[in-house]
Amino acid sequence: MSKKGFLPIGKIVNAHGIHGAMKIYSYSGTFSAFETGNTLCIKNDPDSAGSSYRIKWSALHSRFILVEFEGIDSRVLAQSLKGYELFIEKAKLPRLEDKTYYWDDIIGLNVYTADGDFLGVIESIIQTGSNDVYVVKNEEKEVLIPALESVVLDIDLDCKTIKVKLPEGL
Repeated sequence: MSKKGFLPIGKIVNAHGIHGAMKIYSYSGTFSAFETGNTLCIKNDPDSAGSSYRIKWSALHSRFILVEFEGIDSRVLAQSLKGYELFIEKAKLPRLEDKTYYWDDIIGLNVYTADGDFLGVIESIIQTGSNDVYVVKNEEKEVLIPALESVVLDIDLDCKTIKVKLPEGL
């Protein structure tokens, strides 16, 4: 979840090399947030202030991203940040195409059926190979709803609601 306009975009999984580079697991499918010159905030706790660092260089590396930040110039320092998360200012994220949303915009929305029945609140999102799945919880149960155009009829960020047509058997 965002705290004060920041969104988590990745996690430091290890140091890489001897000059302070880090191996990053990206939460998104895009490389743009990790481009050279961007500034990211590194935090151990989402509620903490963290520290901001400018990206000196970055590169794709298998299913990870290698990043070296200005001011982090040794393997020891990079290794000490293992497990920390990377955050970016929400205002610096690229504008999305119509009918596409950041997860942070979706989590917390109230979910209703096309008939107006309340199903619950989106607690989290599961990323699968073909489509995302919304984890919707209410006081009684949990429902997994595929994020497909045929299922998700409307998303209204202003009203904080999603209208869905549940597939047969859900």
